Amino acid sequence: MTTLQKGDKAPNFSGTDQDGKVHTLADYAGKKLVVFFYPKASTPGCTAEACDLRDNFERFKANNYELLGVSADSQKAQLKFKDKYEFPFPLLADEDKSVINAFGVWGPKKFMGKEYDGIHRTTFIIDENGIIDEVISQVKTKEHAAQILK
Repeated sequence: MTTLQKGDKAPNFSGTDQDGKVHTLADYAGKKLVVFFYPKASTPGCTAEACDLRDNFERFKANNYELLGVSADSQKAQLKFKDKYEFPFPLLADEDKSVINAFGVWGPKKFMGKEYDGIHRTTFIIDENGIIDEVISQVKTKEHAAQILK
């Protein structure tokens, strides 16, 4: 699982969002970036998490934060998820898992007694210089904004 820690340089990722626009770490230089990885678009936990971030979006903007959601869903699924809940931030469709693997959030999971590989719900807060400021692995989906905006 993720070996990235506070103080590490963030991976120099490149990923495509729901509209086909490419996002890279360099695009966010000079801003704080919240990269939140979630297992699957439009599922209850992921919806609660993304909606909580949406509802606090103005607070993030006021504190110089940009937000970027990432899952292995298709561009079409991400677009549908973003449009349905009116998210003001992009969602990367990381079908090849290049961003997911760069951040080390893909690995074995257990659900209802079954083991499988999947995305571990993890959030990385990256500072203005591309350094990881915090890694949140115990994400509280309904109050995630409060975990970030302490």
